[in-house]
Amino acid sequence: MTVEIWLEEFARQRPNCGALYERARACIAGGVGHDMRFSPPCPTYIQRGAGSRMWDMDGNEMIDCGLGNGAILLGHSPPEVLEAMAAALENGFHFGQDHPLQVEWAELIQEAIPSAERVRFVNSGTEGAMLSVRLARAFKSCDRILRFEGHFSGWHDDVGRGAMPPFDAPVSLGIPATRLETTLIVPADLNVVDETLRADEDIAAVMLEPSGGSWGTVPLGVDFNRELRRITEARDVLLIYDEVVTGFRYSPGGYQQYAGVTPDLTVMGKIVAGGMPGGVVAGRADVMGLLEFSGDPRRDRHQRVQHMGTFNASPLSAAAGIATLKQTRSGVPQARADRMAGLLRSGMEELLERERASGYVYGDASIFHVYLEAAPGSGAATRSALHTSDAAILKGIPATVVRGFQKNLQIRGVELLSYTGGMTSAAHTQADIDRVLEAFGETIHTLREAKVVASLS
Repeated sequence: MTVEIWLEEFARQRPNCGALYERARACIAGGVGHDMRFSPPCPTYIQRGAGSRMWDMDGNEMIDCGLGNGAILLGHSPPEVLEAMAAALENGFHFGQDHPLQVEWAELIQEAIPSAERVRFVNSGTEGAMLSVRLARAFKSCDRILRFEGHFSGWHDDVGRGAMPPFDAPVSLGIPATRLETTLIVPADLNVVDETLRADEDIAAVMLEPSGGSWGTVPLGVDFNRELRRITEARDVLLIYDEVVTGFRYSPGGYQQYAGVTPDLTVMGKIVAGGMPGGVVAGRADVMGLLEFSGDPRRDRHQRVQHMGTFNASPLSAAAGIATLKQTRSGVPQARADRMAGLLRSGMEELLERERASGYVYGDASIFHVYLEAAPGSGAATRSALHTSDAAILKGIPATVVRGFQKNLQIRGVELLSYTGGMTSAAHTQADIDRVLEAFGETIHTLREAKVVASLS
């Protein structure tokens, strides 16, 4: 069986999705609303979601391990969040002014996140990353930001390279070379970091996803993060955590509480707004103080960081965020999601071994990643060698393997987040895990039989 046959089966299951895609191609640039949603033969158009499940326009039911690009922890349509949003909606949905929910939301974030001496609301993780970089540069009077190979912090120009191989090339057309020069990309090697910071005095901050590049596809560990904090403090460089994915997922206080490391600035999105549009930059009071007004016109014009945004702290996003954070502060939703992901990882590993397929399952908390080798020696020679932080290997699985893996799971009713990984929520059950494992086992068997995935010798 070839990839073409799997694509045909996918299309056969989704005629309404295919028809809607034809309409979209005539009016939406690129045909989709997000590059990750481009997935031939057509995107999956979702009709509704509840708990751990989603249903597409053709009535296909799926176990959702994508969870709104990681924005959902409690599951789809949790009653307490819907009720909070409905109550807020009775008073209006947009004012262009501050409102009481904004303050309550900020207080909950401040209570939960160790680094959050002050917070500032934005509209997305990308906006949060933009503001954090501006704050770091202003505070340190330096232009450069150091980032790691494979790490993703949105689509803005300041992070215009490093997310995908080749890591020194821009991720898109339209990014000026002068912007690329302000970002240094290095391997996640602490010796390289220390040497670079020692040699270059124009680096304002080190910015990273603390769990590892691309939501942990290229994993880091707690020890790495602790030593990185020591190095940045010794070199008087700010540490920026991109916790857009890890925030409130790894623990009530995010990855920083999980690891016992307090960064100088933290970028959050997704769960912080309860799955609604929204984001936050939180951090040290002195750094965040650059946003304060002094009343001195000259200082406020020339010596502060400007930040605007029509929909910052939208009432509906605030309501969803408050309702969600009131649940996550107990740690119970995270523990439930973590337990389900642990069962999934161990079950997947057993199935890879049973099928004698060349692959490896890894991840922390409620996240799972699957590395699959296309042919013997094409990525990692042995199973033991697959647990690596080599970004080029872990982010270099051939497209044929990735597409075959994704489409076979979708045909069997399982939706991933992206690439070859996904997440669990507090709404996932043992029955969901059993169903995902059944689909995974059938998928791996199919891919190995088709020689899309290598067999262990």
